[in-house]
Amino acid sequence: MARWDYPADVPSIYRDVARQQRVRNWCLERLGEWDVPHLRHEVPTTAGVTSVITAGPDRTAAVPTVVLVPGTNTNGAVYRHIARALAAHWSTVVLDVPGQPGLSSDARPRRGRSAWYGQWLTEALEQTVPGPALVVGHSLGGAIVLASASPQIAGRLLLSSAGLVRLLVPPAVVAATVPWLARPTMPRAARVLRHMVAPGGRVPAELAEWMTVVARCCHSSLAPAPLPPALLADRQSVPCLVATGRHDVFLPPRRVGPAVHRHLGTTLHVLDSSGHLLLDEAPDDIVTLVGRAVAACPGDGE
Repeated sequence: MARWDYPADVPSIYRDVARQQRVRNWCLERLGEWDVPHLRHEVPTTAGVTSVITAGPDRTAAVPTVVLVPGTNTNGAVYRHIARALAAHWSTVVLDVPGQPGLSSDARPRRGRSAWYGQWLTEALEQTVPGPALVVGHSLGGAIVLASASPQIAGRLLLSSAGLVRLLVPPAVVAATVPWLARPTMPRAARVLRHMVAPGGRVPAELAEWMTVVARCCHSSLAPAPLPPALLADRQSVPCLVATGRHDVFLPPRRVGPAVHRHLGTTLHVLDSSGHLLLDEAPDDIVTLVGRAVAACPGDGE
């Protein structure tokens, strides 16, 4: 499997080539079984090759393309269900983030990741979207969406977004994470994920399976630091909706709400029955929020 020629300070996220192939096989098998009409192709960027999934109706000039940027340890194969929901309404693109497990490049830099990821998204949009885009970012994906200054971005929807405040990591999450990383099993992965959903919420079996594969095959990354206030202030030039779950263990509303108002000049939407995994817990709410964000984009409408 070919890799881009990275400098020495940009290591692979995979433990070895065999486990990289295992991750690719898992993703390709899920996409191969997917019953939603879609196309997958790859584009080159300075961050490495990027896997792109397109689905939904043909784009029209009046409506921006919806572009989903997944968060840490996730990708388009994991989020087929939300891609299906979005593609039922809009022309939809899902990008696998380089440096995260999936079908994109296997390397991420040790330093300067925010600028690196921002440039990557700008380049990916240039090659995959012919006009304006509503970019939807979850968790790490939200920070990437904020880091990009692409002129194609007509609106942003940030879901449980990093980049605004530092994430909390409660001791109970650490206690569940250590054994999951030390000896990954599906029950241990589910125990970690249970902290990320609302009390009594269901942990999807496939997500627990995927996170077991991730722990066995990959070196996970830490959450990004908050972006500079001046950069965040610049992002007020296009409409931005921000949402988090009432029970988000990493980004509770009491921390995120003031930062959203201070840096982005808008109000936080709180989803009462959700935790951190909004794409899994509240797909209908996400579709509603995307509809609002599309309507808020200049000159757009369904």
